[in-house]
Amino acid sequence: QRFRHTLQGTEVIRASQAYTVPKSVAAHVDFVGGVHRFPHMQATQAQNNSLPKPKLGQPDGLFQTPGSLRNLYKVDKTVGVADEKNIQSVVQFLGQHYSKTDLGEFFLLFGESFDHLHDISKVIGPNHFPAGTEANLDVQYIMSLGANITTWFWSIGTEHQSQEAFLIWIEQVANASQVPWVFSISYGDDEDSLSAAYMERINQEFQKQATRGISILFASGDSGAGCHNGVFRPSYPASSPYVTSVGGTQGGESSQTAAGLSGGGFSLVFPEPDYQTTAVSHFFATAKDLPSSKLYNRSGRAYPDVAAMAMNFFVVTDFVPLPVDGTSCAAPTFSGVIGLVNDHLVRNGKSPMGFLNPFIYKNPQVLTDITSGCNEGCAGGGFCCTAGWDPVTGVGAPVYTSILQAAMAAKN
Repeated sequence: QRFRHTLQGTEVIRASQAYTVPKSVAAHVDFVGGVHRFPHMQATQAQNNSLPKPKLGQPDGLFQTPGSLRNLYKVDKTVGVADEKNIQSVVQFLGQHYSKTDLGEFFLLFGESFDHLHDISKVIGPNHFPAGTEANLDVQYIMSLGANITTWFWSIGTEHQSQEAFLIWIEQVANASQVPWVFSISYGDDEDSLSAAYMERINQEFQKQATRGISILFASGDSGAGCHNGVFRPSYPASSPYVTSVGGTQGGESSQTAAGLSGGGFSLVFPEPDYQTTAVSHFFATAKDLPSSKLYNRSGRAYPDVAAMAMNFFVVTDFVPLPVDGTSCAAPTFSGVIGLVNDHLVRNGKSPMGFLNPFIYKNPQVLTDITSGCNEGCAGGGFCCTAGWDPVTGVGAPVYTSILQAAMAAKN
């Protein structure tokens, strides 16, 4: 049946009844896409999408630069070795591309204090003019924290029902013989905008890549706990149990607090994984002034897992440095730190970090616990930080030296 959007005039063909497939192939089919659900319309995306474009920051706060972040996270002068043993990558969707000239200008302004590469080593997929703030942000900061590490730019030129084609990307990774050890992704969608079957199929691929030793980090979203029809609205893939979800903080070395936009809460689709049961139970046992239990699924997968700075990042676009906010800043920052940890591991004959979450929840002491601040939500707000894990900043912010020490001990 043909349906037409009354405001935008977009037409799609959708089935008015449940689809069926022959029994002979049913066991081999996970889902049939583009049959029932309507596309996510651009007119409402900025308001409802869990992870909109990075926001221009307010120039009244503490600016974040590569130098300040490297000091904050105890990276200091540490850099990697640029070869094929250790690779990190950003992933882009929805027509976002980076600019080599903007990257050069960024490092001219902010890269004098540490050794670094001057460009992406490999581009997979489209990358053309004009450049986007999101893509520039991801490239500039993963290459600053994970400095001098071979970095790829993985771009997906197609969409899934007007949204990010996550499944196409992760299947490309599955089919690649050489892959980065770290992926940073600053995109997400509301859980309720995707079918459960589609998300489960992506989760299967996430699990497969974990067995290869790959770390996949997603920004947790910029809408706090979210709010839709009077209840909190989780973001996916941040809510997947098989990725590391990165929330947002603000402030500086003397005081790190939660950023109000930091996405966090509890999945309405996926159950709580075993690796975080103790941490989440502690949160519910100690947290004060919790939102009404009617607003969220207490038994769902809790996120984020970790956090990093997310406010007032200088990003160069069209040769102009502008302050940008969002967990889109936090994901490549944290990912770059893990890239450096992997670099040390592989050069000492160890395997890379791989799926981070079991390590994170087993070793919370390697992160800086964020105990102040709350995220946004429905009327009355979202969740607030407490000692230990919380659904605003996860277990905490990275400390490179502590993560490396624990990782080396775990690999021995």
